[in-house]
Amino acid sequence: MERLKKQMEFIIEVDKLKDIIRQTNLTNGERKENDAEHSWHLALMAVFLSEYAKEPVDVLQVIKMVLIHDLVEIDDTYLYDEAGNGTKAAREQKAAERIFNILPGDQAEELFKLWQEFEDRKTPESKFANTLDRIQPVLLNDATEGRAWREHDVCIDQIMSKNEYTSQGSDVLWTY
Repeated sequence: MERLKKQMEFIIEVDKLKDIIRQTNLTNGERKENDAEHSWHLALMAVFLSEYAKEPVDVLQVIKMVLIHDLVEIDDTYLYDEAGNGTKAAREQKAAERIFNILPGDQAEELFKLWQEFEDRKTPESKFANTLDRIQPVLLNDATEGRAWREHDVCIDQIMSKNEYTSQGSDVLWTY
């Protein structure tokens, strides 16, 4: 029962992801998406767009990565917030340790490895997962005529700089 208790505590803790409001608007423009919606959207994209990965990928591995990669955003900042990005890595590391260690040891270790793999962008799966993570907000911003970018005075140079490695996982999707 102790294992189950830890797993349930983790499930309750990560429910907070629903409260993390991203800066990207939903395609209908009525509100901004939350991190849980973003992760769900990425998981769907992994299922339906994996054929466009630059290299063959284990789709289940990609789905796991996109579902857990933003759990650390409980303590994160907006992508284009240059001042906040200075301490982002340390805050995310601390959040990963805190959140993942709620789970039993074997599952905490698995999540930490998945999260680190995503962050390192070295495997075909992590490159593809990162591509999905970067193009999803671009798609939503395109659907809303750049609304979130305009709200934050984000220019094309910033977008291109933050997406410099996006094509590593899929030239086809980045070109699209």
